[in-house]
Amino acid sequence: MANEAKPCPCNIGDRFDYEGCGQEVQVEHIKAYVCKPSGKSDKAVIVIHDIFGWQLPNTRYIADLLTANGYIAICPDFFVGQEAWKPSNDWASFDDWRKTRDSSKIDKEADVVVKYLQEQCGAKKIGVIGFCWGGAAVHHLMLKNPHLKAGVSNYGVIRFFQDAYNLLHPTFFIFAEKDDFIPLEQATMMEHSVLQVALLEQKLKENCKVDYEVKIYPGQTHGFVHRKREDISPQDKPYIEEGRKDMINWLNKYI
Repeated sequence: MANEAKPCPCNIGDRFDYEGCGQEVQVEHIKAYVCKPSGKSDKAVIVIHDIFGWQLPNTRYIADLLTANGYIAICPDFFVGQEAWKPSNDWASFDDWRKTRDSSKIDKEADVVVKYLQEQCGAKKIGVIGFCWGGAAVHHLMLKNPHLKAGVSNYGVIRFFQDAYNLLHPTFFIFAEKDDFIPLEQATMMEHSVLQVALLEQKLKENCKVDYEVKIYPGQTHGFVHRKREDISPQDKPYIEEGRKDMINWLNKYI
């Protein structure tokens, strides 16, 4: 179980040995990783990293996977130069670290990235996906940003969500059955109560006017979509592949 000594379930998991097919660019005050398909595309996806930052090879692998499916993919540094979390850091300092990296205060950066995609990449339809910290950021953007068409939140830490569920755009929520930090029914008491996935579904049903889906993947743990390698996790491989396929299918449907 998560506890106050380790207030986040995150570890690197399987760190991919992956260099990426794209390139790093400067977008106004933000560094970003960008990958473009060989053919022309007017569809783009913003990939929001987890606490390990925009340079994590695993996240770039997902960006390149999106590009292989016809999307311009961009993974900006939403920490804007601040250091990403390191597995060697003291977990007792995590809450203080996170306070300076608020997943609901990324609107300025999101607008800069959208403008870049529209003006420099020719994108007309833009979606967003995110992982953990980035999953919470997706929830935030789906409430506020009129320029985005759809979103996928991968195991967004629910206690980071705002208490708001009237989403503007179709949003897909991916959760793991055995995620100690995001329990499906029984809330874990920490400094704050962790909202249950069941409560999220209830609130969406009551307040959300656009399409949404909440899906729980059996036997999986936090980070499974982008932090597990299917070639060394044969028992998890079907669910890793299913999560990625579901994510792309959702984007294909609404972008």
